[in-house]
Amino acid sequence: MPRRRRPRPSQGRPLQFNQTSETRGGRQWHVRRLTGATSHKAYVCPGCHREIPAGMAHVVVWPDEATSFVHASGVDERRHWHTACWERG
Repeated sequence: MPRRRRPRPSQGRPLQFNQTSETRGGRQWHVRRLTGATSHKAYVCPGCHREIPAGMAHVVVWPDEATSFVHASGVDERRHWHTACWERG
């Protein structure tokens, strides 16, 4: 009888790849630049409220520290922005 493969716990992708830090509005932000090849899902940009289609290069931004007790870390608050919207902000 063949052995069943146990599912591995999901650990997600590391967030340090292609990542920089920026200060905006007196807060420290982590910024990760995604290429179109690595974005497989559509998102809504919080800067312009328009869709970021799958396959379009954009940035993922999250605060260095959590802003509330609801979120355990700033990573829980990450948002996908059009690159131009983030740079304008």
